[in-house]
Amino acid sequence: MKVVMASNNAHKIAELRAILSAYGLDVVSQREAGVHVEPEETGTTFEENSRIKAVAVMQACGLPAVADDSGLMVDALNGEPGVYSARYGGPDCISDSDRINYLLKKLENVPEGKRTAKFVSVITLVTPDGKEIVARGECPGRILHEVHGSNGFGYDPVFYVPEQGKTFAELSPEEKNAISHRARALQAFCRIYQEELEHDNK
Repeated sequence: MKVVMASNNAHKIAELRAILSAYGLDVVSQREAGVHVEPEETGTTFEENSRIKAVAVMQACGLPAVADDSGLMVDALNGEPGVYSARYGGPDCISDSDRINYLLKKLENVPEGKRTAKFVSVITLVTPDGKEIVARGECPGRILHEVHGSNGFGYDPVFYVPEQGKTFAELSPEEKNAISHRARALQAFCRIYQEELEHDNK
């Protein structure tokens, strides 16, 4: 089944395609599907924004659509940047490094033991016939005082995962795909999707 990903983010599409292909889902980007909508993410939760994006793309192309909404939640900042992770710092922060520097500045007086955080991902699939699957994944860690590693994107260079002894940006794509928030959301999604398939086939 062809599924349109509500994104043109090459990193996200590669991660979803690598895992969902095992379930017979052919994931294509909005651009590949000829869809050019950019819905306004007005939700206050990852679940709301994920659904907004998936529904907009599904309505635009008439095909099943899947959306991921994800971000970083820092405990010492009461959950910031949260759903605003990609826009954190406002118009003055135009790159990943700008947003990382803004985050580190806000955390500069926060001691090591209080720098806990988690990455969150919510994946939503909607179909033209009204089916909807929602799955959430989280990966706990902490924010370092400086960047480490050159892989990944976003806040990966400062997000340290204790059980790996590395930041997300120090992990290989395969290592990250095994433990990341998006991987965990996808694992939950695949369990639900498999259950739906088995139910439909009865």
